[in-house]
Amino acid sequence: MQSIWKGSISFGLVSIRVQLFAATEERGITFHQVHAPDGGRIRYRRVCSVDGADVDFAEIAKGYQVASGEVVVLTDEDFAELPLPTGRSINVLSFVETDSIDPIRLSRSYYCEPVGTDTRPYRLLCAALERTRKVAVVKVALRGRESVALLRPWERVLVLQLLLWPDEVRRPRFSFLDQDAPLPAQEVRMVESYIDTLTGAVDPEEQVDRYRVALEHLVEAKAAGRVMQQPPRPAEVRSEGVDLMEALRRSVEEAKRSRATPAGPTKKGGTRKTVPRAADSEAPAPKAAANPDATANKPAVKVTAKPAAAHARTAPSPARKATATKAARKPGPRNARADND
Repeated sequence: MQSIWKGSISFGLVSIRVQLFAATEERGITFHQVHAPDGGRIRYRRVCSVDGADVDFAEIAKGYQVASGEVVVLTDEDFAELPLPTGRSINVLSFVETDSIDPIRLSRSYYCEPVGTDTRPYRLLCAALERTRKVAVVKVALRGRESVALLRPWERVLVLQLLLWPDEVRRPRFSFLDQDAPLPAQEVRMVESYIDTLTGAVDPEEQVDRYRVALEHLVEAKAAGRVMQQPPRPAEVRSEGVDLMEALRRSVEEAKRSRATPAGPTKKGGTRKTVPRAADSEAPAPKAAANPDATANKPAVKVTAKPAAAHARTAPSPARKATATKAARKPGPRNARADND
């Protein structure tokens, strides 16, 4: 990883030298704009609107248009002279509870790595924040602007989480907010039941960008000259004219069924496996069982037929059938377990 900033964390008389690394990366497929008939790349030119000349990148500056229409040009030297007291320092303003910051203000995050051999102050601050379950509200100048941020522990590392300024969060202004009619208590309880049913860890298979995977497969197929098979689209769910309570009730039942499908964790890595249906078993269920009452409600299992059991199925007389049944129960533990159940 490439360091993007070097400075220090300052609180009280303590200063901890750190450097920042981007903690996240967005993944996706990057496309170029091309000419559809021949695939040629589309290029853009930097052209001045006044004289029509091509402009080199070194001649480009930042400009701000004021109300009169005049453009004020600012150079790199102008920005360098701005007074930023947090230029190379992460200044701690206060310590607050973690849930006191609304997640809507969260922005980019960076790992803070201690610089130098003495990492004890860094580790002390990280451990203290973990024990108190608090975060530090800090100010930092990063990439040409001053930001307020959180300094919080994560995986034994201090993370600098940039925040939006309060005036950068838009206020919601929607007409439905004027509706203050009370909600039916039964419907609220039904939604709460749905929430309770789905409360728990998220399935790792749901934390996969299926769109990106499908897009990669599409690109590979077109590059190889293949036609990609499209999966069937899910049925469209219509909300108009549907009884809300009935829809909520069915949603809760479906959530319970989806939660009941996985079996317990495996011995190795805790991966949950689905219970196979009878149709998916290794061998089909036998047509007739030696003891129908004991096996009527049991799933199909793989059974090795024994001569006595086979003889019992074809025996014409009840006396011979009883004798064969006793013989079938005696040799194997599998038959004995079925009878005891």
